[in-house]
Amino acid sequence: MADDARLARLRGQIKEMPRTPGVYLMKDGEGRVLYVGKAKRLRERVASYFQPGTDLAASRSTWIAEMAGRVEEIAHLECESEVDAILQEARLIKDIRPTYNRAQTDDKTFPYLEITQREDFPGVYVTREPRAGSKLYGPFTSAGELRRVLQVLQRVFRFRTCHLEIDAADEKRRFFRPCILHSIAQCTGPCADRISREAYRKDIVRLRRFLESKRSEVLRQLQREMAEQAEQLNFEEAARLRDEIKAIESLSDRGEVDEHVQPELFALDPAGGLNGLASLLGLDDSVRIVEGVDIAHIMGHEAVGALVCFIDGRPFKNGYRRYKIRQVEGIDDYAMIQEVLRRRYRKAARHEEIFPDVILIDGGLGQLHAAEDAFREMPIKPPALVSLAKRDEELFMLGRDEPVRLKRNDPVLQLLQRVRDESHRFAQHYFHILRRRETLGQ
Repeated sequence: MADDARLARLRGQIKEMPRTPGVYLMKDGEGRVLYVGKAKRLRERVASYFQPGTDLAASRSTWIAEMAGRVEEIAHLECESEVDAILQEARLIKDIRPTYNRAQTDDKTFPYLEITQREDFPGVYVTREPRAGSKLYGPFTSAGELRRVLQVLQRVFRFRTCHLEIDAADEKRRFFRPCILHSIAQCTGPCADRISREAYRKDIVRLRRFLESKRSEVLRQLQREMAEQAEQLNFEEAARLRDEIKAIESLSDRGEVDEHVQPELFALDPAGGLNGLASLLGLDDSVRIVEGVDIAHIMGHEAVGALVCFIDGRPFKNGYRRYKIRQVEGIDDYAMIQEVLRRRYRKAARHEEIFPDVILIDGGLGQLHAAEDAFREMPIKPPALVSLAKRDEELFMLGRDEPVRLKRNDPVLQLLQRVRDESHRFAQHYFHILRRRETLGQ
C-alpha cells in the first residue's frame, strides 16, 4: 500500500510537468538526487518510468528499475530546446554525480568551433581544447556534424584549418608550396603568400558575421539551387546541396559559451600559479589543494552556498559541495559564508577529511574577516585564507589591511580567478535551479 501511495504521488507530480524539452531529477526521501535525465517532452518521458505494468528491468535495466523504486520526488528544469537539455543534463551530471548515472559520469565533453585571434592568419578548428584568446562558438552536441559544417563553410570562406605557424612578414612564404586545399579552392593559401593579411582577415570577419547571423539568405539561395538541380534531374548535386543545407541549419543547434560552461576544458598550466601562491602567502610547503567558496541569493531569498575544489590547479569534481542556507535570515552574506565554512570543515575538525592548503573566499576584506571568525568558533587552525574581490581583482590576505594587486597576466591571479569564477558559476547554477523548482535538498 505504501508503494501505491508513493506511485500515486509521483504520477500527480508528473501531471504538472510541461510537454517541453527539459531535464528531470529523480530524488530520494532525503532530497538526494539519484538520477538526472533529459527529455524532448518532459511529461511523456518521466511518465514512462512509472506506467502501470511497465517492466523497467526488461525494457531498460535492473539498475534503472532499482532507481525508480527509490524515487520519492521528481523535480524538473524546462529548457529552451532539446540541445539545451542535452547540455544542461551533462553539466548537472558532472556537478552532482548521481549514483545511477553510471554511463554518463565519464569525462565526455562537447566540442567548439574555434577561430584563433592571436595569429596573422587565424585558423578555424573543431576543438575540445580551446586556446586562450580564441573566439568560440558552441558547445555543439555532435562533433561529426560540426566537422561536416566546417567542410561546407571552408568551401565558401576558404579559411585555413592547418596548424602551421605563418608570419606575414616572412618573405620566404612565396616559395612555399600550398597543400591540396588551395588547389581545390578550399583555402586561399596564406602559407604560400597567395593572399594578404588584410584580405584574409576580411574573409574571417565575413565568417564570423555569418556564424552570428540567422543565415536565412544563404539557406534560401541553397534551397533555390537544390530545386533547380532536382528539376534538371541532377539528383547527386541536389543531394549534396541538401546535405549542405542540413549542415548549415545545424549551426543553430548549439549552446552558448558563457551559459553552457565546461570549466574542465579551460584549465591553465597551474605550476607557476601554485608556486607563486605559496611564496606570496609565505607558506613553507607547496600548495596543492585550493577550495573556493561563494554565495548566491536574491535579497536574502533562496540562498545557496557553493564550494569547489581544485587539486594541482584543476577542478576536482568529487570535492564539490553545495549547501542550501538554513541558519541565516535576510541579507547577510557574512553569516552565510560562515555557515558554509562551518558545515564544510567540521568534518575536517574531527579528522574525517583533509584540509585544503588554501581557502579562497569570493569577496573583499569583510568576507575574509567573516571567514576568519567562523574558524575561531571551531577548535582547529584554518589553512591559509584569502579573498578576491571582482571589481578591481584585489587580493586580500589575513594580517594585511591593504589588498595586493597582481598583474593581469600573473599566474597567481589567473589561478585564483579560475577558482573564484568556478565557485561563482557553481553557486549560480544551483541557485537558479533551486529558485525555479526547489530541486536542492541539502
